[in-house]
Amino acid sequence: MAETKKLAIIASQGTLDWAYPPFILASTAAAMDMEAVIFFTFYGLPLLKKEIDARVAPHSNPAMPMKMPFGSKEFQNFNWPIPNFVSGNMPGFESMATMMMKETFKQKGVATIEQLRSMCLEFGVRFIACQMTMEVFGFEKEEFIDGVEYGGAATFLEYAADANISLFI
Repeated sequence: MAETKKLAIIASQGTLDWAYPPFILASTAAAMDMEAVIFFTFYGLPLLKKEIDARVAPHSNPAMPMKMPFGSKEFQNFNWPIPNFVSGNMPGFESMATMMMKETFKQKGVATIEQLRSMCLEFGVRFIACQMTMEVFGFEKEEFIDGVEYGGAATFLEYAADANISLFI
């Protein structure tokens, strides 16, 4: 009998665009009968909060395509050729980009972060919150969803040492 494959992911970012990969990859791995663990540390930790307020951060992502067909159908024919130095400094651009990305994902039938996170839990993906990061940033267990484990790097590395695939996101 073949041994179950294992996926180990470190989620260290909490912006909207960085929130998708760990949940998509972990839920897909689980659907493929793989074990999956996501270790949430530093800025990835807020993805475990009951209410996720993930935003697009164009100023920290110079590769963000500013010609992406964001928003509702009437705006999707427009190109958005906005230079990064402007998008990162323009008041309100982060909120606008977040709203437009969420709307585009909705129109394209992409699951929300919360839906993907729930799917992961339903599929048995383990979520480990970094205890050290919680202490450093002042997070309390009560802020997080049910089903989260708490541990440090050693907890994650015990699992990751035997993983077939390890990703840092």
